[in-house]
Amino acid sequence: MLTQTTSRVLEPSDLDAALAVLDREPVANAFVTSRVQVAGLDPWRLGGEMWGWYEDGMLTSLCYAGANLVPICATPRAVRAFADRARRAGRRCSSIVGPAEPTAELWRLLEPSWGPARDVRGHQPLMVTDRLSTDVAPDPYVRRVRKDEMETIMPACVAMFTEEVGVSPLAGDGGLLYQARVAELVGSGRSFARLDADGKVVFKAEIGAATDRACQIQGVWVAPEYRGQGYAAPGMSAVLRYALADVAPVVSLYVNDFNTAARRTYRRVGFEEVGAFMSVLF
Repeated sequence: MLTQTTSRVLEPSDLDAALAVLDREPVANAFVTSRVQVAGLDPWRLGGEMWGWYEDGMLTSLCYAGANLVPICATPRAVRAFADRARRAGRRCSSIVGPAEPTAELWRLLEPSWGPARDVRGHQPLMVTDRLSTDVAPDPYVRRVRKDEMETIMPACVAMFTEEVGVSPLAGDGGLLYQARVAELVGSGRSFARLDADGKVVFKAEIGAATDRACQIQGVWVAPEYRGQGYAAPGMSAVLRYALADVAPVVSLYVNDFNTAARRTYRRVGFEEVGAFMSVLF
């Protein structure tokens, strides 16, 4: 047991203590919790390191350092320690993302050495619901994507990612990692879509993170030629129905504050804003 205030890279033997920290905020931490529950704390399986911050020998804060840098239940002192460690290691992530306040402080400390960022999204409302809306009926044509439909769903996923993030997920490794992630979601039954008569994607979304306490919807997208025709809200209602019935009792998502149409749609199907995330994109 550590008896001083310090930070260190966690080891597989620290799993229970890390899960206890993650469990303090099950909705905000759903993304990292879902990874840790599957992979543990071994960096090779987890896809990155988990840094821990100790106060008087007790693990109180975490920071996931992989493709994303994610502060978790991070106190101001923990944020400073994580920033020092990140600065020494050099930037290896493609984004910093997490609850707005600690993420903003982390970026303030890292920007002199890591900046400039390609984009900073300082306020992304975190929205949550635990029930279906009675105002929007689920779209009966939204269903799980089958494993043999990868060639159908992949172009829509690429279009969504490029539109949302501003760069193509096919850059760098040719899209191998991104395709593997899409295949993982399809294979686990967490990818949903509505197809038109020609077999083209009209609407799609995924349940990107899932624990027994909360899950997170991501990748919501309507094909440009179908926008403004009323597909988004019933589609979201359908995905929400699947999520609540099959995955977790609480469903969350976060959205750019400037995307007023999406925020309006999510409110229509029952989501309420309970906090905010922040993303720094490189």
